[in-house]
Amino acid sequence: MNVIVTELPEVLVIEPQLFGDQRGFFLETYQLMRYASFGVNRPFVQDNMSRSSAGVLRGLHLQNPMTQGKLVSALRGRVLDVAVDVRVGSPSFGRHVAVELSESNRRQLWIPRGFAHGFVVLSETADFFYKCDDFYSPKDEIVVRWDDPAIGIRWGVENPSLSIRDAAAPLLSDVRNLPIYGQI
Repeated sequence: MNVIVTELPEVLVIEPQLFGDQRGFFLETYQLMRYASFGVNRPFVQDNMSRSSAGVLRGLHLQNPMTQGKLVSALRGRVLDVAVDVRVGSPSFGRHVAVELSESNRRQLWIPRGFAHGFVVLSETADFFYKCDDFYSPKDEIVVRWDDPAIGIRWGVENPSLSIRDAAAPLLSDVRNLPIYGQI
């Protein structure tokens, strides 16, 4: 397994080792001791999967005060996956990391607690998988505007398909109740 530390050191790209032959392949998508060795050490309590069409953009989402860390991957198709540091007081507040995840590269992205998350589908369809280290809490959910110029994400899609909630999300500067750096 190869672990790549991104420009935001808490956000990790994980490349699991693939074992393949003419019959297909095998890879570990999670193993407690191995992942704990590079800091992904909270127990996962909920798995989610979504299927989306080309151009669908989901995000930017997070929860607070019931924060979630997420280990994400594309099981089918290709997505551009994004993590944004929204922890008030963080030296990297408002900065983001964007990584392509696909069924061919088998990469995973670790999005720690206190980071907003979103992705856009770059293929005809994508099946996207999330392992979460806390439960979904609708009352704690926060949405940040996907095209906030202060964040400056280059999604690579002209007119993404958005939910009503994502289309109406506020800019990061207008969001209240963000997580506090060092307190999560």
